[in-house]
Amino acid sequence: MFRRAAASTFFRHALSTSPYSSSAAAAAAAASSSAVNSIILRSLKEHFLEVSKMTPPPKISPPKPYTIVKGALDQASGPVLRRGYGDAGEEISISVARLANIMPPGADYDSDDDDGGGGGVSESISQLFLHVDISRPGSSKSLQFLCGLYPDAVGIHSVCLRPKTAESGTAGLAGKGGDGYQGRIFQELDENVRDAFHHYIEARGINEKLFPFLQAWLYVKDHRNLIRWFKSVGTLISEPKSE
Repeated sequence: MFRRAAASTFFRHALSTSPYSSSAAAAAAAASSSAVNSIILRSLKEHFLEVSKMTPPPKISPPKPYTIVKGALDQASGPVLRRGYGDAGEEISISVARLANIMPPGADYDSDDDDGGGGGVSESISQLFLHVDISRPGSSKSLQFLCGLYPDAVGIHSVCLRPKTAESGTAGLAGKGGDGYQGRIFQELDENVRDAFHHYIEARGINEKLFPFLQAWLYVKDHRNLIRWFKSVGTLISEPKSE
């Protein structure tokens, strides 16, 4: 009886560890993985075709004298618009991002016009966040503003002095500099000082007139990034695995 049970156990173990059993399991796993990949690739292709058919917004030029920074659409971050200003040779650059991508839900941000915010932070592209960098030749620092931009208003969120080498563009929009004293919270400044800063950026063309161009620019950039993402993910999944 003992020999019969031992033999039965031996054969079951031999069958479970046989090359045929292992290869069958591997084949089943490969078939399952291939089926999942096919589903993903089919879905990616459908959405890629759908996005490819989307009608782009009408071509809009930025307000003069702002010019578009060459290659800005292909960069992950960095300035979009640039201009010179005044006899001192100021150089002004503007970076942009969706406000909802920068400020967390429920965050407090300044827009000196309650109607301009339109119900707080949302996923809408009708609310933009600007990083404005103003510098002068020979100066080691630049004056940097973070602003909320809307179709009918612009509001300053913060203002600080930072070294020209400090990270700028949308990658540094929500960052806190470690370069010493950054200045008071903008809302804590005297009302006259806040008004003066608003006049300062208004004189340099930082106003709601920028909105139509920057809104269209962000749409095109998002569209390009999405197309690239579909292609990259599809290529990665469809590439044959090296043995």
